[in-house]
Amino acid sequence: MYLFKYSFLILILIFISTCDMNTRLDTPPPAPEKIPYILEAHGDKRIDNYYWLRDDSRSDEKVLDYLKAENQYSDNWFKLRKDYKSEILDELVNQIAPSETSFKEKKGEYYYFNKISKKDQLPKYYRSKNGKKELIIDPNIRLLKQDYYSIYSLVPSSDNSLIAFNEDDNGRREFTIRILDSNYELLEDKMTKTSYGIFWSSDNKYLIYLKKDPITLIANQVYAHKIGTSQEEDILLYQEDDQEFLINLYKSRTDKYIYINIEKTNSNEIRLIDTANPLQEPRIAIKRSENHLYTLEHANDDSFYVRSNLSSPNYKIYRAANVQSLVDSENEIISHRKDIYISDHLIFDDYLILEIRENGLPGIHKVNLQDMKVSKVVFSDESYYVSLGYNYDSKDLNFYYGYSSPTQPLTIYSNNLESGDDAQLWQKEIINFDSSIYTTSRKFITARDGMPIPITITHRKDIDIKNSPILFYGYGSYGLNTESYFRSSVMPLLNRNFVHVLVNIRGGGEMGKYWYEQGRMSNKLNTFYDFNDAVRAVLDMNIGNKDKVFAQGGSAGGLLMGAIINMEPELYRGILSGVPFVDVLTTMSDASIPLTTFEWDEWGNPENKEEYMYMKQYSPYDNIEALNYPAVLVTSSLYDSQVQYFEPAKYVPKLREYSTSDNPILMKMNLIGGHGGKSGRLNQLKETAEEYGFVLNILEE
Repeated sequence: MYLFKYSFLILILIFISTCDMNTRLDTPPPAPEKIPYILEAHGDKRIDNYYWLRDDSRSDEKVLDYLKAENQYSDNWFKLRKDYKSEILDELVNQIAPSETSFKEKKGEYYYFNKISKKDQLPKYYRSKNGKKELIIDPNIRLLKQDYYSIYSLVPSSDNSLIAFNEDDNGRREFTIRILDSNYELLEDKMTKTSYGIFWSSDNKYLIYLKKDPITLIANQVYAHKIGTSQEEDILLYQEDDQEFLINLYKSRTDKYIYINIEKTNSNEIRLIDTANPLQEPRIAIKRSENHLYTLEHANDDSFYVRSNLSSPNYKIYRAANVQSLVDSENEIISHRKDIYISDHLIFDDYLILEIRENGLPGIHKVNLQDMKVSKVVFSDESYYVSLGYNYDSKDLNFYYGYSSPTQPLTIYSNNLESGDDAQLWQKEIINFDSSIYTTSRKFITARDGMPIPITITHRKDIDIKNSPILFYGYGSYGLNTESYFRSSVMPLLNRNFVHVLVNIRGGGEMGKYWYEQGRMSNKLNTFYDFNDAVRAVLDMNIGNKDKVFAQGGSAGGLLMGAIINMEPELYRGILSGVPFVDVLTTMSDASIPLTTFEWDEWGNPENKEEYMYMKQYSPYDNIEALNYPAVLVTSSLYDSQVQYFEPAKYVPKLREYSTSDNPILMKMNLIGGHGGKSGRLNQLKETAEEYGFVLNILEE
């Protein structure tokens, strides 16, 4: 009798548990209200049922409730499946060294560096002199008291008596600049709503900084702040009124000039601030003109080395004897070459160092200015990343560069200008990593129009490569390069027999200026075709299982993800789409949306009918149809300044509405944080672990 009662009780409990499980499984996804909003241009009418989800104040309770409901729905989906997130997070954390110190940068008598322990979210900032280490600031203290906090840069004055830094409280990249004295106490000085870039005058009495337009978030004003005064007293040095341009600040390695670089996609103008006379009107170096981009390097003899693409799409370099001859000089040092793209240059007294790209790979060339002989730094990996960095002293006897590959963590080297000898100075430590068990290869596939597209394939040596799951990654916009560097976050997938493929699609800059031009404006469709063509070509090589294909991209790479699944949804099993730019046509049509006007040269200006209609062909939000869509995880942040949160927030319910498959479409929205997600290393690792947990669970369904 007791046995019967006990068994009956178990059956009841199982029934209740099963019913509860089924109830949770059958819970429908959030269904935001559909309120038709008509968008009309050039006689073309579009209806956006979710336009109301845009709230620039980010305070509308109805909108916030919907975002919270999406987060809860996604959390429930994960709870009903294997907890790969915890498993992968442990693996990612176990790769981290107990303590890591950055490369030390010399400034006068001090060395500046940061240090992060395994338990820290953010690095602590230090400096040392004569072997004595001093803590400058620990941002982890602030992060304990608020949901988001980060420091973008820390900039000491030339005499090291003051230290400026810019902080961000929500991820919106509207920085507040603060200043520390020699005892690391905060001064009362405070500059808000600023952009990247903090530079000191040579007498350390002024800070030169950028301010953003409060609506468009385009950096368009340069100010000088006198130490000890209020921001209201700051002096406007320059304001750019053309909203298609934005400003970046740089400093010459001779410390004589601060460069105001006013730029858009195919044109720029540099104005010079004399650091010894910072309040003087900035001087134009070379006046802006259409289809002319240039950069400057000031030399110790007061000459300038100009990198210019005037009639030279891959750039040439010429020398101007002084600031007065910048426009007229044509003393060409390095001529234009069709096969070599010059991406950067450094000048020392007797040497010119070039950062180049050849056949899609980065490289470094050293030019002896006495005899003009060129020597190359040689790298042995088939695919890799290398970049000039840490070259602050124009009188140094060495130049420095960072090197990495899919199987080598970032390593910093010095190269002696005279002997050419390399010396390893620093390497990022990855615990329990054995590079010998992985392999990387570089290949070219042929796109549908015959264009060869470079790809980099990485995997463990011991896998059954034909039957392995495979993850493709791409970006392909703004002329930015998708580099073959070490990605520790991918290790958990590689160790689960995944193949990882980087695809250098057109729209990036890997193969030179023409590569970018072939993937922007009226050539943008090439970007998406290249990616899908690469996926099919790799599978045709018997690399990866065609039923286990995943793709990942973020920001403009999220646009890529949206476009490729609209075009060929059944090619993919699952998609990871981070902060995706998916509502291209609506955003480019609204100049009040941050950064829009600056990007008309990238995507097109919808006021032009031809450009409007071309964008409409690929804009992911406008091309969602009744298709068999793969599983999709979309991630974003409420305070993202680059891609506004409402783009992914609208995209997800519309994609669900039209999808004819039963594949999950999820969204995780950080209610604090920006384009890079939450602040803090551990927080970011959690987000990565969840994304890859999504992929692994989809594999099991």
